[in-house]
Amino acid sequence: MPATSHVSKPLSTNTTPAGADTIRGVAILVAAVLIVVGGGLAGLAALRTRDGGGSGDDASAGNGGGEAEGVIRDDSWFYGQSPAVYPSPNVTGDEGKWADATRKAKQMVVKMTLEEKVSLTAGAGSRTGCSGFLPAIPRLSFPGMCLSDAGNGLRGTDFVSTWPSGLHVGASWNKVLARQRGSGMGGEFKIKGVNVLLGPVVGPAGRVVLGGRNWEGFSVDPYLSGALVSETVKAVQAAGVIASTKHFIANEQETNRNPSGNIQSVSSNIDDRTMHEFYLWPFQDAIRAGSGNIMCSYQRLNNSYGCANSKALNGLLKTELGFQGWVVSDWGAQHAGVAAALAGMDVAMPSGDAFWGSHLVDAVNNGSVAETRIDDMVVRTLATWYLMDQDKDFPQPGVGMAVDLTRSHKIIDARNSSFRSTLFEGAVEGHVLVKNIRNTLPLKKPKMLSVFGYSAKNPDHNYPTPGLSPWLWGSESFNYTEFSGRFFGFEGQYGNTPIAYNGTIYSGGGSGATSQSTVVSPFDALVQRTYEDGTALFWDFVSDTPFVNPMSDACLVFGNAYATEAADRPGARDEYTDTLIRHVADRCASTVVVLHNAGTRLVDGFVDHPNVTALMFAHLPGEASGRAAVALLYGEENPSGKLPYTVARNESDYPVLGPDVEGEGSIFARFPQSNFTEGMFLDYRHFDARNITPRYEFGFGLSYTTFSYDNLVVEKVGSAGQFGEYPTGRVVEGGQEDLWDVLVEVAADVTNTGKVAGAEVAQLYVGIPTEGAPAPARQLRGFEKPFLNATATATATVRFPLTRRDLSVWDVVAQKWRLVRGEYRIEVGRSSRDLPLVGKVTI
Repeated sequence: MPATSHVSKPLSTNTTPAGADTIRGVAILVAAVLIVVGGGLAGLAALRTRDGGGSGDDASAGNGGGEAEGVIRDDSWFYGQSPAVYPSPNVTGDEGKWADATRKAKQMVVKMTLEEKVSLTAGAGSRTGCSGFLPAIPRLSFPGMCLSDAGNGLRGTDFVSTWPSGLHVGASWNKVLARQRGSGMGGEFKIKGVNVLLGPVVGPAGRVVLGGRNWEGFSVDPYLSGALVSETVKAVQAAGVIASTKHFIANEQETNRNPSGNIQSVSSNIDDRTMHEFYLWPFQDAIRAGSGNIMCSYQRLNNSYGCANSKALNGLLKTELGFQGWVVSDWGAQHAGVAAALAGMDVAMPSGDAFWGSHLVDAVNNGSVAETRIDDMVVRTLATWYLMDQDKDFPQPGVGMAVDLTRSHKIIDARNSSFRSTLFEGAVEGHVLVKNIRNTLPLKKPKMLSVFGYSAKNPDHNYPTPGLSPWLWGSESFNYTEFSGRFFGFEGQYGNTPIAYNGTIYSGGGSGATSQSTVVSPFDALVQRTYEDGTALFWDFVSDTPFVNPMSDACLVFGNAYATEAADRPGARDEYTDTLIRHVADRCASTVVVLHNAGTRLVDGFVDHPNVTALMFAHLPGEASGRAAVALLYGEENPSGKLPYTVARNESDYPVLGPDVEGEGSIFARFPQSNFTEGMFLDYRHFDARNITPRYEFGFGLSYTTFSYDNLVVEKVGSAGQFGEYPTGRVVEGGQEDLWDVLVEVAADVTNTGKVAGAEVAQLYVGIPTEGAPAPARQLRGFEKPFLNATATATATVRFPLTRRDLSVWDVVAQKWRLVRGEYRIEVGRSSRDLPLVGKVTI
């Protein structure tokens, strides 16, 4: 998007009365606290004072020593953009699964001193390798809690699995595999003594195509993300581990995610309807599934920091969605003291010393924060601990998380051999075949194969070393100097490399990286397969202009697109890899391209070359990467993945390609703004609205077989009384309970019409009546993935239940989901642009 260079007032269409959310909403309380506790809670006014706001002495500070005339230097300019919602709601937990857990938590809290309660509102040091740790209270037999990264598997330890990353799971479109993966990960976290799994990720939602952390989430589509996060949360918590769904909310770019010098974090400015129908949607599914923890995000939301935003935490999360668990800050995302407590944050990580700790005790004693608010913070945390039965059969917190893997430590092997099939199948199903001409694939015992490209082999090093090693952060294949400089915020210029040129990638980089040990690269698996087949195998992983043997039956080119936390990607394609592919294709009549892409990768630089006969997006498959790739290339497995995003022909086709940054001369130089003016029109919604033809559409993916669709049935199944315009049910976890009433059912037959068994992702899209307001032409509202044998009777009937929420829009005046009156378009097919079955239902 173009840099912001003009004054832009808030995008909010919410009718809730505006107030100063982070500071002014508690101004009276703050005055007393600042006098009493001085420096500790002085950070309460961090938004205003971090840059010495108002001081005439720093007019030229930062920004290269000069600023535009009229630059905003005090956050009071933004007051009222995020409505104030107080007080923070107490946990209810008086019925259902929470009742006993909440009762036990309250009983323990009654026995605590104020200092003990406050100790459980922030992380503390421990003799473990846990990412964060809540301290023990031995006299009450509370052992503390270990929190560790992340949503793609346990990072920074040994004897755990390298699971497929979130994006790979999204490309599988497989709810069963998502559940199995969650169960396997949860079991490993528990054996290692990790109470809280810091994942899964549904924020970022994928607004910024080049977002550095998109790979940690499932998809740019909120429905697909919501369905998969629901399965993940249920499975992780069924294993006895608390899921921390993150990052709440609208954490869509890495650029300016944290304050630096006199520049504050970027503000994600979102209107109310877009918030509910796009960004909040998958979080709602996670809370409906019972997520015990939510992590608040780094950036500002409508110009109020995410972990001190009362509208988001008190309003959306704890009131509207009925969230019963606890809110933890992202690491270092706390920028206020009293304000954060009153806004609904419950635990600060990795420490609360700067703003809470003894300062929070003082705030209670001087009346700035009611002790009942502290009680609720701790009750929420402990109730979740009890709910997962972590008081009964849980290992010692952090027992398997060694502080230093390079020193002697107790080996705790958390792997479970029964999940090896899940690791393999998950790796297989996240590959997406998008081009396959001249019957190139599957390979059939070729006489000679030539392999090229840096992403075919493992990196030369895969070893934890003392300190902050590349292995710890998933950057063994990348340039660690560049990675560390940007990740840790070191001063200087460190480059902006789009690929991991030192080897293949199994995950992206940063806190979401996996612990890699039992990994199989594509080349490893190819060596084994060609040995068994007697195929001559030749390779060159170094040259960008390799010699290509003209006798090769096929040439395989492996490339990647790397992404990491703390940096947005420099581009959606890279010329080095595209040139390598074209060079090989010029000399090889059957060139197969496999891209391990940690995000959307454009391919128009080579895909139309007549000798590029097959293209597969391999995403981030985890430890079974090579085994899965070879099984697919040779036809032992049939591709069934579908794109969880749109691949455009040109960068300009996307509504938001890269991060929003302030241009030279912007009055927002100190307060970067990211205005979500595109609303819900992202990815396929945007392409549909603008009638742009993509290279490969959302939901697209090829198979070695073919499928047909027939017999669409659309039927209203709700009673007459269930079709009222607005929901009337009580608020439960996830929102008003009748939002989940099934009102319409859709069914269709899918038949395997080819000669190979395979799975097909049948997709349901709904066009909601627009009533004159801009609305997407279609939105994903269901998917099923039947496996069908290649027989005359290989037909499955897929069924899609449509709930009230699926058929509603967010009414910004009524502040409720509204069931629109009119004719709904129902479409079923194999992708967002290949929908052979069309029907309708009138409400």
